Amino acid sequence: MAARKVLFIGLVWPEPTSSAAGTRIVQLVQLFLANGDEVHFASAASKSDFSFDLESLDVINHEIKLNDSSFNDWLTDLNPNVVVFDRFMIEEQYGWRVQQECPNALRILDTEDLHFLRHARQQSIKHRTELDLYNDVTKRELAAIFRCDLSLIISQAEMDLLQEFNINSQLLYYLPFLEEKIISTEHWKTFEERKDFIFIGNYLHEPNWQTLQYLKTSVWLLLRKKLPEASLHIYGAYATEKVTQLQNAREKFFVHGRAESARGTISEHRILLAPLLFGAGAKGKFIDAMQTGTPIASTTVGAEGMANGLDWAGIINDDLETFVDETVELYQNEEKWKQAQQNGIKIINELYAKNKFETSFLTRVADMEENLNEHRQQNFFGEILKHHTLQSTKYMSLWIEEKNK
Repeated sequence: MAARKVLFIGLVWPEPTSSAAGTRIVQLVQLFLANGDEVHFASAASKSDFSFDLESLDVINHEIKLNDSSFNDWLTDLNPNVVVFDRFMIEEQYGWRVQQECPNALRILDTEDLHFLRHARQQSIKHRTELDLYNDVTKRELAAIFRCDLSLIISQAEMDLLQEFNINSQLLYYLPFLEEKIISTEHWKTFEERKDFIFIGNYLHEPNWQTLQYLKTSVWLLLRKKLPEASLHIYGAYATEKVTQLQNAREKFFVHGRAESARGTISEHRILLAPLLFGAGAKGKFIDAMQTGTPIASTTVGAEGMANGLDWAGIINDDLETFVDETVELYQNEEKWKQAQQNGIKIINELYAKNKFETSFLTRVADMEENLNEHRQQNFFGEILKHHTLQSTKYMSLWIEEKNK
């Protein structure tokens, strides 16, 4: 029997060293490879020096064009059994073409995080208004979820939120970050061997940039008065001039740029300082911190959906002054610090161990393939959306294609 063909259509070529989204998509690719599937990855984006070498995993790479009928011909020849869309924007751009050329292919949407939730929170902070989830991004993302056969949700909190929108649970699958091995403490640096704070992130990602500004203008001003010997070290991908100009040695605020190894760099420090103001999904930096025994000082929105009722691996507080006081206590109190480490171990082992998810996920995909028509009949609202979207998105795309000629 020929291997099943799985096609990933990427917004970008994944960069695991730059973002959690890159890590996530590579983890999904590896799940299908381990299942013996023939995996293809296609993107209209350009590769960067930091793009993951998918070919080293025997993934077949394809460069495709956006708003171009050459994609249809290529897709027909490939004839994949499963198509995975990397974020809802990719489903909007290519979904109608997949539906037209390969109607029997199982369509999976990897949401990465719920963009509409992140967008709503950003707008709420920017305009100092109440949270409004009923925006155009919500309509677009939920429509993509309905049009797909299955959507992968990375956070339990986001699963709960989608239930409030009355989305059939059969369309959703909770699949968090997948950690290969049970956590090992053997090579962790001790409390005494560590010092200082670290923040790390991709600065093309707006929540990270906003957090960095909050650290600079508010948190660190208070924190360094209470811990004058400590420094704050800023790492991350795509640290443009607006990031690097925040460097101030006198204030012990150091901007270093991209870390060669996120986990290796985090493990040198005593606390990951990440008071996120908005965002969604699960935070890759928090997984990295727990895997290296680095307690985390964060906010409610930062830690959302990551511990699922277990004790947090550090402190959570939204009030600036209380946050600073609790962070100081965590930094100085070895007993509390070690307890935070233990909490992190428990979170990783109980909630993110890969072996708890891989078999059930692949079984779900296989079952859906077998009963695809029945599944789609039960999601008739999705079929209606596909019908209308095929018309509207199709003709917009064809118009752009003609314009480009």
